[in-house]
Amino acid sequence: MNLTPHFTLAELTASNKARSLGIDNTPAPELLPRLVRTAEMLERIRATLGVPVLVTSGYRCPALNRAVGGVATSDHTQGHAADFVAPRFGPPAQIAKSLAPLVDLLGIGQLIYEHFGGKAWVHVSTHTPEKPANRVITLTSSGASLGIQP
Repeated sequence: MNLTPHFTLAELTASNKARSLGIDNTPAPELLPRLVRTAEMLERIRATLGVPVLVTSGYRCPALNRAVGGVATSDHTQGHAADFVAPRFGPPAQIAKSLAPLVDLLGIGQLIYEHFGGKAWVHVSTHTPEKPANRVITLTSSGASLGIQP
C-alpha cells in the first residue's frame, strides 16, 4: 500500500528484528493517518535533500519497541516517527545539520541525530516535544545534548 509516491506502508513497518522474533508489526487501522503524515514529512525531506531516503525504522508495535530497546514513550509506537539515512547525500550528521534550520518549513516536530558506537542515523517525528529546546537534539551513549553535535 502506497502512503505517498515514494513511501509504502511495508517500508514504514519493515523490521528484520520483528521477523526474527515472530512479532506481528502490523499497525492498528487508526494509526494509518499518522503513518501517512510521517510519509508526507519524509517526502518533503527527500525533496529537500534531492536524494532517496532509506527508512531504517518506522512504526514499531509495543512488543517490537521493547525488543529493540526503545523507550516506552517512543513516537515510533504511535506512527509519528521514522529513522533514516540518505547515503547519496552524506553521513547522518551532515543530513541532520542540513535539516535542523528547516524543521518548521518541513513540518518536522522533532529532529534527532543519533550516534551509538559505529552506527548513526537521523530520527524525525511529526510530533513536537513539550519542551521546545528538545526539538533538535543529538543522542549518543553519553546522553542527550541540544542541537546537532558532531
